[in-house]
Order: sequence, then structure tokens, then C-alpha cells
Amino acid sequence: MAVYQKLPASEAETGVAATGTPRLARLADVLRALSHTLGLVLFAFVLSVFLLGGPPAFEPLRGPGFHLEKSFRRDPLEYVLGNGWDVNSTPATRNYNWTISEIEAAPDGILRTLIVIDGQFPGPLVECNEGDTIVVDVYNGATNSTSLHWHGQYQNGTNWMDGTAGVTNCPIPPGKSFRYEFTVREQWGTYWYHAHFSTSRIDGLFGPFIIHSPRENIQGDTDRVVMVHDYYHDLSAALLPWYLAPGNENDEPVPDGALINGMGVCSTCEPSSGKLATFALDKGKIHRLRFINVGAFAEFDVEIDQHELSLVEVDGVEVEPYSLHRFRINVAQRYSVLLYANQPADSYWLRARMIAHCFAEIPEDLKPEVLGIIRYTSNEEAPTTKGWGEAMELECKDLNTSEVVPAVVMSAPEPDVLIYLRSNFEIGAYRLSRGFFNKTSWRPAEVPTLAQAVNGLWRANRSFSSEGILSAYDINRQMVYRIDGTKTVDLLVDNFDDGNHPFHLHGYKFWVLGQGRGYFDKSTYATLNTTNPLRRDTVTIEAYGWVLIRFVADNPGMWAFHCHIAWHAEAGMLMQFLTRPDIVAGWRVPEDVKGHCAHPEDQRGGGIPDEDFYELAKRPSGGE
Repeated sequence: MAVYQKLPASEAETGVAATGTPRLARLADVLRALSHTLGLVLFAFVLSVFLLGGPPAFEPLRGPGFHLEKSFRRDPLEYVLGNGWDVNSTPATRNYNWTISEIEAAPDGILRTLIVIDGQFPGPLVECNEGDTIVVDVYNGATNSTSLHWHGQYQNGTNWMDGTAGVTNCPIPPGKSFRYEFTVREQWGTYWYHAHFSTSRIDGLFGPFIIHSPRENIQGDTDRVVMVHDYYHDLSAALLPWYLAPGNENDEPVPDGALINGMGVCSTCEPSSGKLATFALDKGKIHRLRFINVGAFAEFDVEIDQHELSLVEVDGVEVEPYSLHRFRINVAQRYSVLLYANQPADSYWLRARMIAHCFAEIPEDLKPEVLGIIRYTSNEEAPTTKGWGEAMELECKDLNTSEVVPAVVMSAPEPDVLIYLRSNFEIGAYRLSRGFFNKTSWRPAEVPTLAQAVNGLWRANRSFSSEGILSAYDINRQMVYRIDGTKTVDLLVDNFDDGNHPFHLHGYKFWVLGQGRGYFDKSTYATLNTTNPLRRDTVTIEAYGWVLIRFVADNPGMWAFHCHIAWHAEAGMLMQFLTRPDIVAGWRVPEDVKGHCAHPEDQRGGGIPDEDFYELAKRPSGGE
């Protein structure tokens, strides 16, 4: 026990310590105060290490499994759009500054590596008005290269900002930065952004992109984003070699579960630290829910217990209200629905169920349904409501939109050209199963195909000059179809594969003229409904089926058309359209794009060359 002694009266009164003079006494007081202050600072620092996470150097002090929710889980309120947004404001520049990095996190209770933006998952909301300019400065602090694609954006005049690695640009190497800058014109509604470099979007690089406009007439009291997606407990870079390896023959990795806005509960974890997404909706009001399938592979059936829904938007196209209580949404598609919160209970289940019959096999422990909670009140008890109970369709195909009508009437003009594509998987060199369009299985070019076209057109290279499939590119790896002038193009795709494919066309929306099972009946071609058919940017072709779409090729640039299932695109199911080459011929490759392309040695990650499977291919079939 410490013993405190009282100073003699003479010393106490004079303030002179036993050591001597008043100056020394004041110095001692200063030193004691400084020591006390330093002690408080040290205490605060140690406390921050243990309670707030502290710097990376102190990771061992925190112990395994330690994390702070804020360190990775984005605040769900960021996906609620504010009522005070001014859709009539003067066009502005919206600036974002992002750092891409890797973290360890457990969105559903299983710890894994995620690739994130500014340390949080999922990505931040990008919100703007039609006419605004978007500026996003991206620093790549991750291990591998990256590139961001702004899904559904026309990028008219800014083709290099499309972010399609190997097509419009080179990816951003680790430790480097890039500025995306483009103006949003003639479109509004629900979009998203995601990594477009190998399969890295599966690992967390995605987020919502919402465009407002006074020309949109969808009315609701509240407005929010609901992202659904399949979820893997392993990095896509670890799953990809297994998927592409000889003998697997398009046996896609099966998800371990699913998430809603980055939240879910692992079905095989006891106990689980996961969380369910919760949506607070005021009773008696109408709420807009913008659903986006940001996943890699799975199609979902979505419903909300006891609530009829009104479909009002498809892929950024406003449609006349269409009543339903369950809808199917494939990878990269978006649907806005209106929900009227007029039911008697306090809370309800939101159900998003993966169509597991689309998988090559269904693991016994797979729980295909991910749940969210719709709450009218602050009561935190779990809902007790039941689903609609209708049998689920087992076919892997689009929501039936034959009766869905765009609110802005736009009839499809007569076609100038019909292009035929065959999509399938074939086993070729090294016994590898690869995705094909006709004779081409795509591989990303080291020099982007757009840069090659710009240089070739400027130099009047004859291999770039003819309409149709360009001979300038290796047809085994790059199918580029040149379309001269402003033509209306019909694209007919026949699927010879036993799986469905959500096909996405960059830079355009298209009319969906028809889709079905088997072969297209050409005798019906002249009788197709071209009076205001549905327009969208991502359409599903079912197994052994067909789809016929139409678009006006008026947007200058190089535009990818590909399956949006991440595994299929990486396996080669991508081709390109070069449109308005007369304008592209006058372009020059921007210096910042040249910078990343000039140093291929800086790039990391990406696709796996077929030759890497040489040793595996020599083994007997079946891996024996």
C-alpha cells in the first residue's frame, strides 16, 4: 500500500520541495502533468486497439475472429434513397473517391476474403440525375488488377469508360489509380456497377447505381435498393481453376448460400454471426423496392409474404404497372416493384429463393432460400408469416414479360440486318470445356480490341474496313462484328447448351421480340409484335432455346455481348459489336488508358491460359 506523507508546514506554505528552489518545484509540477497527460494518451491508444480495431500491426492483439461491424458491413440505410432529392436540379458533377482493398469478413457467419470499396461490403450507392457527370477516382489497393463496368450505361462518346477489360480498356494494376468520368444521358432508373475483370465481381466488387429524372413517373412514399445474390465461401480465384479444368464440362461451382444487401445467415453454422437484412416500411404507405440480382450464377424467385406487388420498372425502363406476387430475376437484371404496406401483422418474410434446379447438382446441405424481414413497427420479433405457397416453376428462364408494356411508347423499326449466333459449350484443346459464340471462345486481349480498332481505322487498315466479322482479329479468340452506318440489327441466338444464359449487351437497350424453347419459327418473323415491345439490357435464353432481340446500332464504340453468368463469361461466352466505325475512326486512345496498357508486366490475376492445364489434360479421363 502506498504511504503518503504530509509536507512540513513551512514547505507546504512556500511551495518549496525538499529538493530545493521554487523553480525546481514548478518543473516538477510540469513533469507530473506531462506524465499524467502521456498516461491518458497511452490509455486511450490501448483502448482503441482493443475496442476499435487499431492499426494492422496490432492484429495479433485482437485475436482470431475479432472484428468491428463497421469494419466491413455497410450501413443498410445507405441503400435508402432520401425523399429530399431534387430531380430538377441543374446538371452537376458527382464526385466519388474509392479505394479497393481486401479484408477478412463474415457476412453470413463464415470468415472469408472479400474485395471491397473503402473497407465495406457491398459497394456504396452511386446516385445522380439524368444529365449529371459521374467522376469516380479509383485506387486499386488489392492484390490483383481490377476494372469497373457501369452496367447498362450507354457511355455515348466515352467508350473507354465502359470498364470491360480486354475490350474497351486495360485493368487497373495493383497500386495504381484510374479516373472514370462520363455523363449520363437519355436514361434513368435502376442500374449497378461491378468488376469486369475475370471473376472478381463475385468477391464483393459491386454496388447500386440509381439515376433520377423528372421524366420518370413512378410514385412511391419511399424508395430503396434490394440487392440479391448467390454467395460463395471461397474466393472465385480458387474456384475458377476447378471449374475450367479438364473433365468438369461446365460443372459450375454451386453457391454456399445467398445474401440480401450483403446480409444472410449461414445455414450450416452453429451458432452463426450472420444477420438478416431488415427493411423498416411505414404502414399505410407505398414503397418502391429496386431489386437487383448482383450475383454470379443463380436465378432467384422473389416474393414478400401476403403482399401483392406492382411491377413498374424493368432494367431501367419504366413499365405500366403490372400486378404479381412473385417474380423471377436472373443475374444482372433489375425489377422495381411497388409494395403497399396495408397488411395486419407487424412483420413479414421477404423470400429470395435460388432456382437450384439450374445447378449441375444440389448439395444436401444447401439452403436455397435467403430471408429478409419487412417490418411495419420496431418490434424485433421474427415474422411468423407463410409464403404464397404456389409451386415453383423448375424451368430456368425469364419472368414472363409478354404482358409487360413500357410506359414510354417506342416501337421497333424495321430491321436492316439479321445476325445469327449459336451459343454452346465445346470440348477442345487440353480436353477443356469452353463457351462459344459460333466458332469463337473469347479470351481478353492484352491490347483492348477497341484500341486496335481505333488504330486500324485511323490507318485505313483493310482488315478493319469490311462490314461483318472483322478479319483483323483472331477468330478463335475475338469475334468482332462491324456494323456500318446507323442500322437496325436483329440478333437471333440459338442455345445448344443445357443451361440458361442471361445475355447482356453493353452500350444499348434492345427490344425483346421473342424467346422460347426449341428453334425459332422463321415463318413467324414477319408477324412479330414490334409495337412497343419490352426494352431491356439483359435477357435470358433458356436451355436449348432461342431469343430474338432488336437494337439500333447508333452508339459509337466497341460493345461486348456476353453471358452474365461469371463462370460462362470467363469460359469464353463473349463477342463484340463495333458500331459507327466512321466516328470511331476519328478517336484517339486517351493517355490514361494508354498508361495502363503500356505496362502489361504490372498486371496481376485474371484469366487462366488453356496451356496451364496441359499436365492435367494428360491424365486419363476422370482424373484417375
